Amino acid sequence: MATNTATPSTTGPTTTATTTTTPQLTNAINAVHVKSVDISTSSPVRGYNYKEEGGIDYEELLKSYMTTGFQATSFGQAVDEINRMIKWRLSDEPINPDVDTDDLLDPSVRQNIKCKIFLGYTSNLVSSGVRETIKFLVKNKMVDVIVTTAGGIEEDFIKCLANTYVGDFHIPGPQLRLQGLNRIGNLIIPNDNYCKFEDWVMPILDKMVSEQKTRETPWTPSELIDRLGQEINNEDSIYYWAHKNKIPVFSPAITDGSLGDMIYFHSYQNPGLVLDLVGDIRKINNQAVYAKHTGMIILGGGIIKHHICNANLFRNGADYSVYVNTAQEFDGSDSGARPDEAISWGKIKIHAKPVKVYSDATLVFPLLVAQTFAKHYYEQQAAEKNKSSSSSAAEVKK
Repeated sequence: MATNTATPSTTGPTTTATTTTTPQLTNAINAVHVKSVDISTSSPVRGYNYKEEGGIDYEELLKSYMTTGFQATSFGQAVDEINRMIKWRLSDEPINPDVDTDDLLDPSVRQNIKCKIFLGYTSNLVSSGVRETIKFLVKNKMVDVIVTTAGGIEEDFIKCLANTYVGDFHIPGPQLRLQGLNRIGNLIIPNDNYCKFEDWVMPILDKMVSEQKTRETPWTPSELIDRLGQEINNEDSIYYWAHKNKIPVFSPAITDGSLGDMIYFHSYQNPGLVLDLVGDIRKINNQAVYAKHTGMIILGGGIIKHHICNANLFRNGADYSVYVNTAQEFDGSDSGARPDEAISWGKIKIHAKPVKVYSDATLVFPLLVAQTFAKHYYEQQAAEKNKSSSSSAAEVKK
């Protein structure tokens, strides 16, 4: 075996000692000392800098998520994606003579046409305190179309009638059943709450059957939800504000919950109520078809996720998308499918920058809203207040 003086490696640190080399050892050295490409233009990993005094700057803490890594970085990217939805105006786009009608040639008109935002969420989020975050968005007209499950409808109304309570994930099911208590994760809903819901909703269904005969057309599920939002007359309700602000709410599986139970029993007591699913599929698909730009914010999976994505297929995909859920894609489920799969179906545009945050939405969504919709809302309020103050001061000087 020959003894040689090693030559400097062209792919890593130099070796100056006299060593015994073999082809295998040279390969090993080259494998370990692969030269890196320059990535110094990328963001370095850096978390929040806790100062010795002065307290915590929560704004900077949340901003630091972008460079923290893992799902914190996904959170930061989701903030950026939602802000893009909020800020977009048709005036950002060049005039397209092939599709823009005469009224859309006016710059002031284009400036007022915003991205249409679809919000989807599962029922457990309405059972949780995320309900209040959703209500904030709907009350202030920050979203344009809502899709949820039957539970996402009824739980909102039930909370107007009685409380849901914080419990524990580990309370035994048999014990709760004997006590007339229902568990949703670590939340507890007394069975009496559903009895109160029945007492409230049944007379409304009676009226709707009577009105259906007069109008000679069936109700759509979205019309049923709108009617319930009108009847609840409670500002704590998401759907009170959806009714007031004319924000359509779609629930394609409207019978899959307590509301469906009520409709079932009502069909024996006072038969005749008909819900027209075809009418609603036309409505939600047209919400996407005729939109100039669309964004999707989808909390959870299942039918609410697919229903929003599928509507956006009819416009060759949404422009902006944020998913928040804990589902994985290895089982081929739509719930776990990443945005890239939706791109393959034409449900998200090819050149979009969609984001999926793998997290429980109760942790993430209030913070997302705080960094996006709420921030814009309060900044706009402050600007309007300053403008009003300036006008008042100018009047005083006169």
